[in-house]
Amino acid sequence: MEVLRRSSVFAAEVMEVFDRSPTDKELVSQAKALCRDYINSRLVRAGVSWSKPEYNTPVPGGKLAEVSTILLRLGDELEYIRPTVYRNIARQLNISLHSETVVTDAFLAVAAQIFTAGITWGKVVSLYAVAAGLAVDCVRHAQPAMVHTIVDCLGEFVRKTLVTWLKRRGGWADITKCVVNTDPSLRSHWLVAAVCSFGHFLKAIFFVLLPER
Repeated sequence: MEVLRRSSVFAAEVMEVFDRSPTDKELVSQAKALCRDYINSRLVRAGVSWSKPEYNTPVPGGKLAEVSTILLRLGDELEYIRPTVYRNIARQLNISLHSETVVTDAFLAVAAQIFTAGITWGKVVSLYAVAAGLAVDCVRHAQPAMVHTIVDCLGEFVRKTLVTWLKRRGGWADITKCVVNTDPSLRSHWLVAAVCSFGHFLKAIFFVLLPER
């Protein structure tokens, strides 16, 4: 009951944020809640069961739930365009999933590379797709605790790199504009751009992560 009570309090606090300008801390908390929801969706889709049910709680209702729905919808489109790009991330990066440091360094390196040329919502969606793909790999390789590490890692990256950009747009709710009165072909265009850049940075990150010789 105490866990449920804390969850209800958190839900109320997250909802309250949308009535005013969110703080850095609140934007990061929302980013992590969205990440947990995105990962859980991909785990369910992959038919993967895991032993961390406390992370399976969906984001609270209201506007954040709407943001999560849009994020997942755009992620579906992004992953549909290139069905193999966001799967088997660990294998593509040639990393071990048994080391928290290796997983953290790899994810942050990929995240930094995604946003090298600037920030767009397409790239943000790509970041979440990478996090979810890596989380699925971790659970499949009997490393479910790494999911929490990935969520924290994404939150830290948002704090350092995306918070200012998010504030200029009024917060996470701005992503809903990507699907309102938007021509599907135009939306696909910016998603394709995100996918194309992903192929390039995978190669770049592979060499970054290679041990020194």
